[in-house]
Amino acid sequence: MSKLDRWVDHSIAQNIFIWCFLFLILMTAIQTEDRILASLFAIALLAPPVYVNNLLILPYFKKSTARFIALFIVNTLVFTAISVFLLQSLAGLDFEWKLYFNFMGIMILALVFASALKIARDSFARRQQEKDAELKLLKAQLNPHFLFNTLNNLYGLSVIKSDKLPGLMLKLSDLLRYSLYETKETLVPLEKEVTYLENYIALEKIRLEDTTDIDLVKEGQLSGYQIAPMLLIVYVENAFKHLGAVKGNKSKVSVALKEQDGALVFLCSNTIDTNAKPEENLEKGKSGIGLQNAKKRLALMYPDKHQLSIQQQNETYHVHLKLNL
Repeated sequence: MSKLDRWVDHSIAQNIFIWCFLFLILMTAIQTEDRILASLFAIALLAPPVYVNNLLILPYFKKSTARFIALFIVNTLVFTAISVFLLQSLAGLDFEWKLYFNFMGIMILALVFASALKIARDSFARRQQEKDAELKLLKAQLNPHFLFNTLNNLYGLSVIKSDKLPGLMLKLSDLLRYSLYETKETLVPLEKEVTYLENYIALEKIRLEDTTDIDLVKEGQLSGYQIAPMLLIVYVENAFKHLGAVKGNKSKVSVALKEQDGALVFLCSNTIDTNAKPEENLEKGKSGIGLQNAKKRLALMYPDKHQLSIQQQNETYHVHLKLNL
């Protein structure tokens, strides 16, 4: 990113540019002897309500339109009254309703213009974040280590001419097809995402069937809904990556999917070896997009529509995700 791009993206620089632009407009519009002082005074009166609106009131625009309109009106009336009072006190003007309504019109124009700029800027930033998330998703669509291990295991099955080989080859083919071709859409059918998880887990069972108990449970109506692609695989992949054996028992991975009143409840747990050398934070990982990037995708795709809990309890690592579909 060039220095110019960094300046353009810098929020403080954007604010300074906009206020300087407004200052030039006021300089040409105001007809007084000291236009510079009058323009600066006008900006000083307009800046507080603009920032109160953008930082405190505008977030309600999507949450509650009625509350946003009410707060917008209160903000306009209060700061118009304050501005007219300051104009009377400092400029020695007599109170006139005409002055009040004129300044209210200026205030409304300033707030509407500032709101439009803020919404446009936030929308642009959100689209950029979505593009970044999509790029990271493309990079993470298939873990090469998983692919190499799977191919080696399939080769071993081919040597002994196992009856499992044709079905597993088909699962690998479906896995590759889905991750490479069917994840370009913003949303995909939930049943396809579930099938992808089933294929992934089936292939992991080849590698771990003698050392690990692996369970996949499905409940409820898992068809007829849509979900962001490759959203759940991150947690399942992470479970296998950080899998460890519990003393005296097999290691275990459990995955559960449940549809409940139009919401998807996703549970994923895996045992870990607490005596092993500590690895890096489980929420970052060394491959794939990692859990931190998965959280960012959730925040972008499902704002206020998901609940995510990730925690370690004794020798088990738990992920609990509830997603309103």
